[in-house]
Amino acid sequence: MKRKIIPIKSSIDGKRRIAIDESNSEEILAFLNEKNLNKKFVLICETILQGLKNTDLYDKEDINTKCKQVTAMKFKSKQNARLYCKEMKSDDKVLIVIVSELLEKKKNQKNQQKEINLIEKVAIYEYELY
Repeated sequence: MKRKIIPIKSSIDGKRRIAIDESNSEEILAFLNEKNLNKKFVLICETILQGLKNTDLYDKEDINTKCKQVTAMKFKSKQNARLYCKEMKSDDKVLIVIVSELLEKKKNQKNQQKEINLIEKVAIYEYELY
């Protein structure tokens, strides 16, 4: 069964959208509120929507061939949290970045098995696009 998404924001030109996984939205949004990361989240979303590249904020998690569509929103602070996302194209060629899974604290520079498992989990998610 395909997972559902909740739209968050679209770019002005309509070529990019941000959405969140409906099943994980409560946990993700609560974490952002609790850790005062909302402003950073908005900044990362705006960077994506404007088509800007900033690998310190958002980058591909290209760990293997299965995970080509998986990216991470990076919250580099004491928390060092990650929001793993899946990039998909809609039928009308709009890039949709779906915030899928939360990693509350990344402890190492390289991805450990916990991170790899989460990235691979996001890679196999199938979404019902709007």
